[in-house]
Amino acid sequence: MNDAASETVFPPVPSQAPQFPPSFFGWLCRAFLRLTGWRVAGTLPDVPKLVIIGAPHSSNWDAVWALAFKVALRLDVRFIIKNDYTRGALGPVVRDLGGIGIDRKAAHDVVSQMRQQFARRDRLWLGITPEGTRKKVKKWKSGFWHIARAANVPVLLLYFHYPEKTIGLGPLIELSDDLDADTARIREYYMPFVGRNRGTV
Repeated sequence: MNDAASETVFPPVPSQAPQFPPSFFGWLCRAFLRLTGWRVAGTLPDVPKLVIIGAPHSSNWDAVWALAFKVALRLDVRFIIKNDYTRGALGPVVRDLGGIGIDRKAAHDVVSQMRQQFARRDRLWLGITPEGTRKKVKKWKSGFWHIARAANVPVLLLYFHYPEKTIGLGPLIELSDDLDADTARIREYYMPFVGRNRGTV
């Protein structure tokens, strides 16, 4: 496939985005996504630190497509996971995939732990599903908002739209000091998009 066609499916990665080196797995994920007909719509922002929220999250397949695109683009997007999974025999694999281990027993301190992660790194893109479950919920979890506010970083809106096999990159949002207002405008953005099993509202 020529370069023009490749750029149509895979957007260019800006210089400030965290990346990992090229590998065979990147080529494999690109081939997999081309064969399955999935694509990325939108533009990646050129910022070193942000929180990415992905919705609607209605299926385990969301993680498959998101991970495939992450590896295909060589984007070093991190995610929060119980610290037990970052230890032991599988620890290196989980960390290589992007897992940042946290102490979930100290649930009230998760925001502080992630603020420290942002502070100690030159670049960090952190992915979160604000619904917190594959089931339909009336109220999103506010962790993403508190983490982004504490770290003073913007939020990138990413959507899954299964009817068109698309992962979409939406606007980069600067949060205010009003959680309810920010959440309302963000959820309104997601209204047109449909996941594998449902939409967001």
